[in-house]
Amino acid sequence: MNKDEPGKLNSAVFYPASLLVISLLLFTLIFPQASASFFASLQSSIVENFSWFYVFTVAVILVFTLYLGFSRFSDVKLGPDHATPDYSYVSWLSMLFAAGMGIGLMFYGVAEPLMHFLVPPTADPGTVAAAKEAMKTTFFHWGLHAWAIYAIVALTLAYFSFRHDLPLTLRSALYPLIGDKIYGWRGDLVDIFAVTGTLFGVATSLGLGVLQISAGLNYLFEFPTTTIAQVGLIIGITCIAIISVASGLDRGIKILSEFNMILAVGLLALILILGPTVFLFKALMQNTGAYLSDLVLNTFNLFAYQKTEWIGGWTIFYWGWWLAWAPFVGIFIARISRGRTIREFILGVLIVPTVFTLIWMNIFGNSAIDLVLNQGNEMLGALATDNTPVALFLFLEQFPWSSFLSGIAVLMIVVFFVTSCDSGAMVIDMLCSHGNNNTPLWQRVYWTAGVGVIAAVLLLADGISALQTMTIASALPFAVVLLIAMFGLIKALRVEAFKQDSQQYTPIILQGNSNEENWRERLKSIVDFPSKKRVTQFINETGSSSFLAVKKELKELDIEAEVEQTEAGITISVKQGEDQGFSYAILPKLHAQPDFANDNNTSQNEVYYRAEVHLGEGGQDYCVMGWSKTALINDVVDQYHKHLYFLHLMR
Repeated sequence: MNKDEPGKLNSAVFYPASLLVISLLLFTLIFPQASASFFASLQSSIVENFSWFYVFTVAVILVFTLYLGFSRFSDVKLGPDHATPDYSYVSWLSMLFAAGMGIGLMFYGVAEPLMHFLVPPTADPGTVAAAKEAMKTTFFHWGLHAWAIYAIVALTLAYFSFRHDLPLTLRSALYPLIGDKIYGWRGDLVDIFAVTGTLFGVATSLGLGVLQISAGLNYLFEFPTTTIAQVGLIIGITCIAIISVASGLDRGIKILSEFNMILAVGLLALILILGPTVFLFKALMQNTGAYLSDLVLNTFNLFAYQKTEWIGGWTIFYWGWWLAWAPFVGIFIARISRGRTIREFILGVLIVPTVFTLIWMNIFGNSAIDLVLNQGNEMLGALATDNTPVALFLFLEQFPWSSFLSGIAVLMIVVFFVTSCDSGAMVIDMLCSHGNNNTPLWQRVYWTAGVGVIAAVLLLADGISALQTMTIASALPFAVVLLIAMFGLIKALRVEAFKQDSQQYTPIILQGNSNEENWRERLKSIVDFPSKKRVTQFINETGSSSFLAVKKELKELDIEAEVEQTEAGITISVKQGEDQGFSYAILPKLHAQPDFANDNNTSQNEVYYRAEVHLGEGGQDYCVMGWSKTALINDVVDQYHKHLYFLHLMR
């Protein structure tokens, strides 16, 4: 078990994952036709026999995610009770969007609505009805369902990692099922699966995306679109990603994501202003209403009474792709979401990105359909199907300042791929390092370079399609794991609810003769703003003697308790057999002084310390500085009483 060494390389994941990746890559390269045939047959079999299961799983995920966002569990924090978010809203949303599907919007924002318009699932091609169906279908594929998949994976991992101190890797999702066995070979297998899927998922996306970058550069600068030139682009993007990943999350990925979000909003606004503005606003309202009104119908529609391959090529493909990407995107989103409440998390990961995605698809998709339907630009429609990477740039060519708009688009695509590449490498590195991302630089560079090398090799050998199919096929076993993890999450959150109920319980404490001076001591401690030295002295003296007295009394009752004193504070913990143990700590915490404090404070300090109480679930935001030994003992006993009541509710 490597539980005590979270920053150390997990060789049980690193080496087998590397070997498996190389083996699959060699299989694809040495036997290209056999591998393509095998993976295509595998995907076809999955679509034929398990499409209902994909639809069921994604429907359950969406309902479950929405429920958590508005349930009694929504105030639970992804971290201790006293945790605060690591990133501002702007930085947080920018990073999760860049890693989630920012590049997909660039690639399919024009092409997919046009493809559904020209080859709709049920309407007559090229008609107004087809236009309406095209936008409703595009909204369906890129809306709530996709982000719900990412959200539930990220929420599960963030909860167990930050709330229960488990590794930030995929194995932690199985903790409710197998407990501490996640630290053994079972957990290693899950993380190896996640490494392989993430690496090939990012590499295949990089290989496909380079086609669009080269198309844009060809449009702007007549850049050659040969395979060698595209491999050169992969090398360049990988080098930029290595620089970004070496800079760390707080500089490289964060800054690039914020920069790209500014570009995305700017490009969106320009297309809205330069395009058919009023029509786009009307279409947004109408398409959103159509999407929401048919959400349940479309969610469960499998075309069971129709012979069509459409659903396998589109909806099931998308559900498989989002599920396959979920371990990578989920771990990354979890990493940047510490300190958020579940409600805040659901709104940020599910609702806000969905709204932006629908606005993006509406403005680009409806503008493209308008060019074909009302302005006769048939070439744009043809390119959407035959040469998807070029469709975006032909679309932008129809607007004023087309070269400028195309330049912004190319820059956005490059940055999106850089952020996907380095965030993917960071996630893989965490999977191979017990969930820790504070690892040696060579590990991050190894995986970043690995993504680039695999993408380049696959592009040269025309093996991208086969491994993309393999990645999507891997979504089937992951869907089963995810359903189990959701059951474990709700089970753990029920425990949280019992804990909250127990905290509301106020036991009746029999009072003896009250001390006439108690209220004076309490008032004096309330308006006092002590230094760290005084707080530490209080913890070492009153805190220590109080905890030792409680420990001694518990020992008389045959209950095992431990008192641990360090520079950080003092803790008393009580084991409860197989049940959750009790922990009560007093820690010195720094705070800014209120302005009125300086009126009676000769030292004129701007800060002071509080002796704050921390329970097992985090800080309780109240101070016991200046309390008497008896008062402190009573508070420990009171909290222990609440804990026992919590255990009673659990039975």
